Amino acid sequence: MTASLPLSSARKALQILVPLLLLLSMLVSGSVDAAEQSAPGANAAPATNPGEGPENSQIETTPSPQKDEEIRQRISGIFSEIDGLGAVEVSVIQGVVTLAGETANDRKAQQAVGLANRLTDVVTVSDHIERTLDVQDNVTTAYQGLRARGQSLLRALPLLLVGFVIFGLVAWFGAWLSNRKRLWQRLTPNSFVAELLAQTIKVVFIVLGLIMALSLIGAETVIGTLLGGAGVIGIAIGFAVKDTIENYIASLMLSIRQPFQARDHVVINDREGIVVRLTSRATILMTLEGNQLRIPNADVFKGIILNYTQNPERRFAFELGVDANDDPLAAIKVAIDALQALGFVLSEPKAVGVIKNVGDSNIVLEFFGWVDQSTTDFGKARSIAIRETKHALEHHGFSLPEPIYRLSFTPALERALIQRQFAHPQPNDTQSGKTATTNEKRDAIARAQQVLEGERDGVFDARPDEKLMKKVEQEIAQSSDGTDLLSKHSPRE
Repeated sequence: MTASLPLSSARKALQILVPLLLLLSMLVSGSVDAAEQSAPGANAAPATNPGEGPENSQIETTPSPQKDEEIRQRISGIFSEIDGLGAVEVSVIQGVVTLAGETANDRKAQQAVGLANRLTDVVTVSDHIERTLDVQDNVTTAYQGLRARGQSLLRALPLLLVGFVIFGLVAWFGAWLSNRKRLWQRLTPNSFVAELLAQTIKVVFIVLGLIMALSLIGAETVIGTLLGGAGVIGIAIGFAVKDTIENYIASLMLSIRQPFQARDHVVINDREGIVVRLTSRATILMTLEGNQLRIPNADVFKGIILNYTQNPERRFAFELGVDANDDPLAAIKVAIDALQALGFVLSEPKAVGVIKNVGDSNIVLEFFGWVDQSTTDFGKARSIAIRETKHALEHHGFSLPEPIYRLSFTPALERALIQRQFAHPQPNDTQSGKTATTNEKRDAIARAQQVLEGERDGVFDARPDEKLMKKVEQEIAQSSDGTDLLSKHSPRE
């Protein structure tokens, strides 16, 4: 196991060093080739700017054969010093240079035309060079070029090694400094910001080491090219991964502002659940149905967040109707007494009841009560409160009105109904009514006792669902590897 770790590290180092080695060798050999090519033509006329070549310059009105011969000799002398151009024939008449003969390929022919155009007294160049495309000549030229590059690389190898050593030392120091987690946690209590600072320091040292290495081997011009290319590539990547960058920035802002904590009961853009963790991309909730919900952090940061846990006291409300002939104030008192008898209803703020509106056949009453959500399930509490308030009103003689319909009968149908009623008299329900009333009172008293004692197989149990909280704890335990960006030590918004 110990032997495999250095081997894997060596492989990673080779994967990084080999591309850099090839790049630097090309830069060094390119500079050497440029120097070698510029040496033979040192006495040639300086190159003109674009648009200022021989064709655009003024032509002498009195050319001389002597000057034509000087031009021919000068061009022939230059061609004789360059590999592959010795077989090119040069003739000059009236300042017009005609090139004939043979070259191995088109690249050499274009090189000959370019060199001839650089002389000041040349009017124009006529290209009559034959491209032989000979295999031996082209292979020999390519081989000589590769050999020259290899020799240049060997000469520059010590300098390249020194550059690699400097780059490795600077990059290693940046990686070592970024791994000092305690240092960054002292600078900022937010783990996400600390990690971001550490990675930024690491990248800065890598870039610094690369600049120092390139400056050492004399490739300063490449630095500007690399930075310019990195800027263009960065802009292109920014447009391509705009949503990802937006989520990342939103994650940073949420981890700093901390609008919620793990285990908080929240509603985010009409999505309700318990907060499990905050990652670099999404906020993970556990819905009340026990399902995992992932919301992109960009939507969370821009959305509406309702946090029930931040202030655990929450008010519930419901409506009940009584008969229009009943006293609404007496009904409110009976209902409030029933609410206050429930153990989960807070005594402060007190439960209240109001008359909402008066209908055709009923009076609508609205009741409000407060519960502590840290110990009480809101839905269960409201359900129990509605049921017990209804039973209390019925026990005290308040009838919950039913829809009233008015029927109109014809005289013949009315006489038929009266005759049928007298033919089949109904039994006396007075005694049964009294018995039913007595049974209802007895049931109401027993029910009130069960409410106060919290019995009846958990029907009046308004505690939160333990199964849901167990699932939340399991999800939170899975994020103990540091992926959760929420911190108890960070200030809350």
